Amino acid sequence: MIMGASVLGLQAQSGSLGPDELKNIESSFELNTQNQALINAVSNNDLKKLVLNRNVADKTDHLFKYRVKTSGITNQKQSGRCWMFTGLNVLRPKVMAHYDIKEFEFSTNYLYFYDLLEKSNLYLQEVIRTINQPNDDKRVEYLFKNTIGDGGVWNSLANLVEKYGAVPKIAMPETYHSENTSQLNAIINEKLRQDAIYLRDKYRFKKIATIVIEKEKVELLKDIYRILTLTLGTPPKEFEWRYDTKEGPSPIKKYTPKSFVAEALPDLKVQDYVMLMNDPSREYYKLYEIELDRNVLEGRNWRYINLPADELKKFAIESIKANEAMYASCDVGKQLNKDEGVLDLRNYQYAQLLGINLNMDKKQRITTFQSGSSHGMALVAVDVDAEGKPSFWQFENSWGSSNGHNGFLTFTDDWFNEYLFRVVVLQKFVDAKTLEILKQEPIVLPPWDPMFLMDE
Repeated sequence: MIMGASVLGLQAQSGSLGPDELKNIESSFELNTQNQALINAVSNNDLKKLVLNRNVADKTDHLFKYRVKTSGITNQKQSGRCWMFTGLNVLRPKVMAHYDIKEFEFSTNYLYFYDLLEKSNLYLQEVIRTINQPNDDKRVEYLFKNTIGDGGVWNSLANLVEKYGAVPKIAMPETYHSENTSQLNAIINEKLRQDAIYLRDKYRFKKIATIVIEKEKVELLKDIYRILTLTLGTPPKEFEWRYDTKEGPSPIKKYTPKSFVAEALPDLKVQDYVMLMNDPSREYYKLYEIELDRNVLEGRNWRYINLPADELKKFAIESIKANEAMYASCDVGKQLNKDEGVLDLRNYQYAQLLGINLNMDKKQRITTFQSGSSHGMALVAVDVDAEGKPSFWQFENSWGSSNGHNGFLTFTDDWFNEYLFRVVVLQKFVDAKTLEILKQEPIVLPPWDPMFLMDE
């Protein structure tokens, strides 16, 4: 039995694909011998291999005029803690210099424990703050869709180190769940959504002091603490540590996480760092802040100065020349040749193979969510021409030494323009005129803004 459109309940509407529209579309592709050959090639092969530009492949030498002294490649494994690894990779050379040691690594597991606990607290506190709002309120919807995760940015690390200090890796080593975080995150997210529903059902529209609800929130957080302890271990309040010297092991000394930071990083002042952004969808030379973009309730939100890319480059070059690595973040998946460790706009020629145009600019990619910062790495090197203009840059990554070029990713200056979004620079490398922008009242952006993409 043939069922007509009326029987199926399908009615032709303006904009639908009718016979004439389909015929018009189909006629645009001629099934000639050349196109049949393309179908055979494209449908039977990895598209990325077919579009690899052989005029570019294997032609990057990874040599740089200016390079920061680095300390070995770390590996975040199957976790979204790139921002934490990156921030600590910026700091650990300072620890090694302070103690005159060749190797050192912070415990990311220690800070990760408190990152998830603090994010859970911030989340439930926001649930309490919006408890009387309707379920379809945009902020309430945002909370249910976006609980917590591994991601963060520089201020996330700064908040944790200021509140909880830091410890050597040996004081709280990685566990299976710190290196493979998807199951842990899934459990915590389900628990937090359940807790959010529970608090809203119990206290919505009731005249009860907020402090009463907050006490119940603490009880709910005990479950989160239990989950974290079982999966990540117990964070040390005190620990013993020693290091290798030219004369042999140093005396064993007892520390708290905060006393260790005070001794190992005596000059560290996180407020001395400034985050610089290149977001052409926003007005330049303005101060912005993204609401709820933090992990610690009383901590700092993501606050940044928006500048043209050339301004970021200028300050970054000065930092590298002074042997200071920087936290930086980008859209790492775009035009990445992972085998060679090269990011180049010419790497892959999708448009040429498929016969299409892919020509959105950076502003258009941001506003359509096609591109945004997805990964944080330490910016450690720059190569310049005879006039001092940058041509190539390099990241120290946290994907292990077997990934990329011995653990590093080299990228062109053109790629910087299109896909690098932010760098965190010591204020001493930034000119006075730019630092004046920090005195502005920040323009506050909502947490669902396109720039609210945490580095993972």
